[in-house]
Amino acid sequence: MVPGRHTKYQITNRLNEKSDVYGFGVVLLEIVTSRPVITSISRDEVTHISQWVSSLLAKGEIQRIVDSSLEGDFEINSAWKIVELALGCATRNSTDRPTMSEVMMELKECLKKEVARKREGAVRRSRGPREGISINLDTEPSPGAR
Repeated sequence: MVPGRHTKYQITNRLNEKSDVYGFGVVLLEIVTSRPVITSISRDEVTHISQWVSSLLAKGEIQRIVDSSLEGDFEINSAWKIVELALGCATRNSTDRPTMSEVMMELKECLKKEVARKREGAVRRSRGPREGISINLDTEPSPGAR
């Protein structure tokens, strides 16, 4: 942090909806990458997950960002969108963060694309009757500020 500059939380000692958005963004990065928030990159240096992801994203290396255990089995455009959304949530300036409603709307769109991709792949693999997946994307799970 730059000396003399403080986050709103440090000044007021109060959390708000945008604080929750930041935390959600960091957790989303942890889920997508399957990496801890703080990683040692050398004996004397550590990096925050958002810095690590940002550096790889700038190079267009989405495959290195997403959890390697998925072995590339994901909808690439949705992965880009989720990573960009997570970084937007975890941005330092709270006024630049999206609302949780905006985050949920974007995540629902990404989920729809992934479900469609999975269904399309299942149809290609089997010519017989297929079993459908039921996911309710119309719920409003937006939590309120603490």
